[in-house]
Amino acid sequence: MSEKDYAPLSSACVRALHDKLYDKRKTAALEIEKMVKEFANLNNTSQIRRLLKVLGQDFASSQNPHARKGGLIGLAATAIALGKDTSNYTDELIKPILGCLSDQDLRVRYYACESLYNVVKVSRGAVLPHFSAIFNALSKIATDPDQHVKNASELLDRLLKDIVTESTNFDLEGFMPLLRERIYTKATFARQFVISWISVLDMVPDIDLLFYLPEILDGLFRILADTNLEVKKMCETTLNEFLRNIKSDPSKVNFPAMINILINHAQEKNDDLVQFTAITWIKEFVQLSGAAMLPYMSGIFTAVLPCLAYDTESRRMTDIKETATAVNFTLMKLIAVQGDDSGGRTTTGEANLSQLDLQSVVDVLTQYMMHNSIQTKVAVLKWIHDLYTKLPDEMVNHIDVLFPALQRTLADEADQVVQQCLVVIAEVISSPVTKKTSPDGGTMKHLGCETNPYYNKFLISLLQAFNTEKRLLDERGSFIIRQLCVLLNAEEIYRNLAHILLNEPNLKFTRLMVEHLNMILLTSSELYDMRNRLKELKTEESCSLFCCLYETWSYNPVATVALCLLTQSYAHVCDLIRLFGNLEVTVDFLMEIDKLVQLIESPIFAYLRLELLQVPCDKNLIQALYGLLMLLPQTDAFQTLKIRLGCIPSLHLHCDKATIQPNSTQEFKRNIDFAKLLQHFIEVQEKYKEYKKMMRLKDLTYAEKELGNLEL
Repeated sequence: MSEKDYAPLSSACVRALHDKLYDKRKTAALEIEKMVKEFANLNNTSQIRRLLKVLGQDFASSQNPHARKGGLIGLAATAIALGKDTSNYTDELIKPILGCLSDQDLRVRYYACESLYNVVKVSRGAVLPHFSAIFNALSKIATDPDQHVKNASELLDRLLKDIVTESTNFDLEGFMPLLRERIYTKATFARQFVISWISVLDMVPDIDLLFYLPEILDGLFRILADTNLEVKKMCETTLNEFLRNIKSDPSKVNFPAMINILINHAQEKNDDLVQFTAITWIKEFVQLSGAAMLPYMSGIFTAVLPCLAYDTESRRMTDIKETATAVNFTLMKLIAVQGDDSGGRTTTGEANLSQLDLQSVVDVLTQYMMHNSIQTKVAVLKWIHDLYTKLPDEMVNHIDVLFPALQRTLADEADQVVQQCLVVIAEVISSPVTKKTSPDGGTMKHLGCETNPYYNKFLISLLQAFNTEKRLLDERGSFIIRQLCVLLNAEEIYRNLAHILLNEPNLKFTRLMVEHLNMILLTSSELYDMRNRLKELKTEESCSLFCCLYETWSYNPVATVALCLLTQSYAHVCDLIRLFGNLEVTVDFLMEIDKLVQLIESPIFAYLRLELLQVPCDKNLIQALYGLLMLLPQTDAFQTLKIRLGCIPSLHLHCDKATIQPNSTQEFKRNIDFAKLLQHFIEVQEKYKEYKKMMRLKDLTYAEKELGNLEL
């Protein structure tokens, strides 16, 4: 290239700029600086632009690395010479240098940093229109493998931060697209660079970064998961500062735009700091924004409910669990506030609660009802109960989904879970239903709660579960029945169960279930009042209950005797025991009598034992006890009952039952048709006898069929 083509540079200056020695390039730079000052004094802008074009295109973009170095030092010299007038030439100065920041030659990259530093130092705020381009280049060179290059870039970075901090017209909106892109870098040093800039921008008074926080929050949490502890700490500090700003002025914050980001990162199982930070933010969002979080409750549940299960000595995990518990509690308070204004569902409350996506909430709660944690399951069940009490008309539309899950939960191994599940079920089946008439779309009449078809639906399904899962009946049956009797009307529970069992085709199960219900009735403290009403039979209702139970109890002879002993129907007990001679006496039958003798010796029947001392005594009671004694083989129970009967004064053994005056308080008992009940008992026993024959024949037929298959 001719000397004319490098004008206004002299040939000596051109050669010096191409030289591999720094000192010669430095000499050429001094010549350029002197030349530019002269041009500037003469206001010869055309020559300045010509010079910049030569330095930028012919040198900085040259294939020769030494020429590129010469061009970079020449551009820096030009900027120094221009001084405050540099602002008129920032395009020509900066663009060639930025191209060299990604040069393959590390020395070129180093000199590019040095050159740009000098240009920026002179230009100051005039470089801000090029900020995004400079930031992009610096974010890449932050990962440079050469330490000298990194050191030079850090000097430039600090200078640029000072300029931005001082500026009052920084174009944050124009910068955000690049920041959104660069924040997802996976390089540790690039992440460190990005975080440092976010921190600086957040500290500038005239820059409101909170407005743009939704655009970078996801990237920040990704950086928080970096394996480098320094980067992690920087990001944690920055996030904490953002949260502090949010708490100081929540009116400026777009909570809905960020909550799903937090929900996503709160489920990060591989980094407890990320999870803890996200849940902490969720807690603050719920407290600060209130009803604005209602549409996102299902997502918040997904993030929070599993954390309630954390049970470890790790301090961080404990913090996560405590924070998740606080979120759960705050949400419950929020629902309570929205639904309980002025003691009822106000228009405002309805409007706010209508923001709930109830379908997605129910789906999530149903999913976590099967979680392996007791705390999580209990929290879920409390939520279902809470929502059902606050939004009964809306929740009833989801009962068909919830009900099967609730029934499955009754088999849970934890008493706490089963108890809370029964609280929910009790609320569901006892509340009036206003929008659904029946679970199958039709209408059904039920004994206990005609307004709620789920009452009998639940009791039927519960008995079906006991029928198909004997383990559930043996291990959970008593607990479930007792809790139901506490939560609901015990007498109605027993009436309905007796009614359903009376129509149960599996008579063997009916007999077994009666045995369980009878034992619960006689021994459970929860049924104390019901036992007293049956014992005295002072009212029409108690007599009606006795007759209702008797009809079903007849499938179990020993349970029937126990029921009659409880109601002090001793003459009828004698009639029943006389019929026992016609029954099939099996080992199970004798074991039931054994248990009855143990009950007679228990506090439950203390009043019965004391009656043996009364004068005049009830000869029917003595005969009934002797009847039981004669049925027993000479076991421990036989000896126990024999000793008890031996304690009766001899005078009582010859008392005349005719001398006993009827109790005036038992006028309703006299209306009970015991002859009819006895006939019913005989018919039921005949029915059960035929049922057993049929089942034996069925078993025999099946065995013969199996034998035939084996022979084939």
